[in-house]
Amino acid sequence: MLVNRDSKFKIGLVQMACSPDPEANLGNAIEGIRDAAAQGAEIVCLQELFRSQYFCREENASLFDLAETIPGPSTEALGAVAKELQVSIVASLFEKRAQGLYHNTAAILDADGSLLGVYRKMHIPDDPLYFEKFYFTPGDLGFRNFNTRYSRIGVLVCWDQWYPEGARITSLQGANVLFYPTAIGWHPSEKDQYGDAQLDAWRTVQRAHAISNGVFVAAVNRTGFEGPHDNGLEFWGNSFVADPFGRVMAQAAANEERVLVVECDPKQMDEVRRNWPFLRDRRIDAYSSITNRWIG
Repeated sequence: MLVNRDSKFKIGLVQMACSPDPEANLGNAIEGIRDAAAQGAEIVCLQELFRSQYFCREENASLFDLAETIPGPSTEALGAVAKELQVSIVASLFEKRAQGLYHNTAAILDADGSLLGVYRKMHIPDDPLYFEKFYFTPGDLGFRNFNTRYSRIGVLVCWDQWYPEGARITSLQGANVLFYPTAIGWHPSEKDQYGDAQLDAWRTVQRAHAISNGVFVAAVNRTGFEGPHDNGLEFWGNSFVADPFGRVMAQAAANEERVLVVECDPKQMDEVRRNWPFLRDRRIDAYSSITNRWIG
């Protein structure tokens, strides 16, 4: 597909609280997409694993039942909405690839309802209340771009957002915007001491990706408390869009369900990259050591 990379486009982010009912969550996500489209959004991104509560808080084999194939029920439902509203959709799903093989996967649906492709989360965390290695096989498709009807986009997922290598490789393929579907929050025991610093680090590292690559960055997180009162997660929301110099164009609050719609103008990328030519000055001849685990 030929995409005009210089045309303005509007993106929508749907920040939701999730219930234990997958069908209710899907319905709420669709309402969020409709809201975003009514505000002019052309590409709409949903938060990480939006169909359920964040089940990786525990290691429980019965929760594999939440997984689905791609294509499957969710992509069929969202594809119909995409076609009806003429919007492209980024949908983060628990993918059942085969018996015993599961991924944390973003499906990209174009404005005609077709499935453009998938991105499988590359970096898989394993931390208290984020037991993702129990559920997900690391992605095997690499870092990817997708030509939607409205713009060329890159998609990464949550833990990927802490890695400059993923942002760089995705940006170098020509993406105008990096989308990060996310599920991140505070542990109850840590919020008072570390909460402000954790949230600030999360925003800062993604704004840095925007600056160092001269690209728009859009992170959409969930909101609300999930799990036992003394051992759950308070998702910190704060979904935002940063411009190619890292300036925050729009941001949601921590504790609200919110649809953000922002216009992105690729001419800003050109302006930033001309004046801050990080891509020009890269020493690609000197970076081979980056593929080592450690340089001692």
